[in-house]
Amino acid sequence: MLLYLTDWLAGFESAFGVFRYLTLRAILGVLTALAIALLVGRPMIRRLRAYKIGQTVRDDGPQSHLSKSGTPTMGGALILVAVAVSTLLWADLTNRYVWIVLLTTLAFGVIGLVDDYKKLVLRDPRGLAARWKYFWQTLVGFAAALAFYLTANAPAETALLIPYLKGVSIQLGPWFILLTYFVIVGASNAVNLTDGLDGLAIMPTVLVAGALAILVYAAGHAQIANYLLIAHLPEVGELVVFCAALVGAGLGFLWFNAYPAQVFMGDVGALALGAALGAVAVAARQELVLFIMGGVFVAETLSVMLQVLSFKLTGKRIFRMAPLHHHFELQGWPEPRVIVRFWIVTVVLVLIGLASLKIR
Repeated sequence: MLLYLTDWLAGFESAFGVFRYLTLRAILGVLTALAIALLVGRPMIRRLRAYKIGQTVRDDGPQSHLSKSGTPTMGGALILVAVAVSTLLWADLTNRYVWIVLLTTLAFGVIGLVDDYKKLVLRDPRGLAARWKYFWQTLVGFAAALAFYLTANAPAETALLIPYLKGVSIQLGPWFILLTYFVIVGASNAVNLTDGLDGLAIMPTVLVAGALAILVYAAGHAQIANYLLIAHLPEVGELVVFCAALVGAGLGFLWFNAYPAQVFMGDVGALALGAALGAVAVAARQELVLFIMGGVFVAETLSVMLQVLSFKLTGKRIFRMAPLHHHFELQGWPEPRVIVRFWIVTVVLVLIGLASLKIR
């Protein structure tokens, strides 16, 4: 919105033309989202506490978690508000990628909100029934995939790009829709599984979002894309603003979510954040790089799948408890150690993912 205002003001004062630069609007997106999160965070926590919308802790998990019972939850709504407002203020709203990614993020947030509301407000321990949760995730995931596919203007926009290999890609055709669905829905549930310790999910999300900002900027800039020998996607660069807003909102939320957490994000935040990362990766044609950078999310998801499969086939468990972070806790790692080490692993994986821009 403010982009249109500054464009109009540039007709009177040329200095306002500086707001056309993506880099400046990305910086403003980070700062705006961060400011909103910090300003709204404390009143939201007070309101959640007043309505007794608090976390229910399983008694079969690590005993250190029992003290977290009653901690305000559904704080992920704070992230969504900050991201949406910042994006709408600083992004080019004529850009199709901005709307597809933003609406996908908000739609998954609504699914999570309904689940949280049923569990925490209506006191229904089942929340949104699993079949209905996956039904709505599938519906939104396929809708996003169709939007990407039907609005594609070049073959590169529906091809699977292979990282670290120069000029290697696979034309997917309609299979692009299925891949996009799995990436968005899979990323959404992977982040949701990771959200089990204070700050564990949000910091990797911030790191991956920051890396995706670099990737979409490079893909959207003709000269940089040509220099790096990557596919040039003319419109995708505008998603830098969205990624920047995600970084700012995530850091603002971490201010309150850092150990010991004053608020948890709940499904409203976790499902939305994962879907956001998946949607941006699809837009940038970097699904495989997302798989690398989000290795912590992947490991957490695989730990649950392997645990269930092993127990059903052999009656034995591979891990002391799944997801993976609980396994390390039950091995004696203090919660802050698990969190920080998972952050360090994510930094390394993000750097490996970014190296794909140069190693070809």
